[in-house]
Amino acid sequence: MTTFNVADDKHNHLHMLVTESSNPALAELDAIETLERLHLMNAEDIAVAHAVQKELPQIAMAIHRIVHSFRTGGRLIYVGAGTSGRLGVLDASECPPTFGTDPDLVTAIIAGGRDAMFQAIEGAEDNPDGGVEALIEADVSKHDTVIGISASGQAPYVYGALEHSAAVGACTVALVNNRPCKLEKIASITIAPIVGPEVIAGSTRMKAGTAAKMVLNLLSTNAMIEFGKTYGNLMVDVRATNSKLKARAQRITMDVTGVSEDEAARALSESEGNAKLAILVLETGLPVEKAADLLRENSGFLRRALQQHDRAIHFD
Repeated sequence: MTTFNVADDKHNHLHMLVTESSNPALAELDAIETLERLHLMNAEDIAVAHAVQKELPQIAMAIHRIVHSFRTGGRLIYVGAGTSGRLGVLDASECPPTFGTDPDLVTAIIAGGRDAMFQAIEGAEDNPDGGVEALIEADVSKHDTVIGISASGQAPYVYGALEHSAAVGACTVALVNNRPCKLEKIASITIAPIVGPEVIAGSTRMKAGTAAKMVLNLLSTNAMIEFGKTYGNLMVDVRATNSKLKARAQRITMDVTGVSEDEAARALSESEGNAKLAILVLETGLPVEKAADLLRENSGFLRRALQQHDRAIHFD
């Protein structure tokens, strides 16, 4: 059982958190006309990107650890509560259709469970043992990377999850908006875009949430690039599960190879909708089975597979 003291570490210290403080420049916010208020809020949002920029070295470190997890059979696991938890679920859920990954490769745990995605279950974040239990149930191991998302940097549920993950040898990352904070004491890597007081004091679904979404985009997208899920800036591993994605797979195949719409459609059909495989077939002239073997030999990296084939032709 974790030793996190909710009373001491969460409620008593809220006034010390920058995300809970009030911006005196916005004290008359409710008396300002709409357009002026929008300009003020937009100006606050612009500063979020700069806060994230300062954390790029730490983000790069986390990406390298995530990729290492993928290559050693591990996973990326997000853990959060409230807005932070929902953002983790959002990012994880978008990886399979975008990058063709197994749903278990990137997963998310939110305090309060599935119901917390659709309605606030605020008390769930106060239970550190709930975080421990969730990670035990997820069978977290030393091969995984666990990212705890908490604007305050001290959500007990997230603390419990990271504490347990660290104990089993997993790489632990804290994504927070306050420093110093409790989570950074147990995290291997801390990513802390400090966005300052919220426009509505304490409403961390605003700037803090925007910062977290930006960081999660950077983490998952770059990890997928380095795991061979793109070719250039094209999502060649897109999973064509609906008409929009089928059209995207066909367009990507045409863009890379320069073939006609009919030729791309035929290659995709032979490749069971796999754009990466269809491109390799069209670019090399190999049968589908041999092209698939070539991709496997190159760990799914399309560029490497094409380069290997070109070297083989040149050598011959």
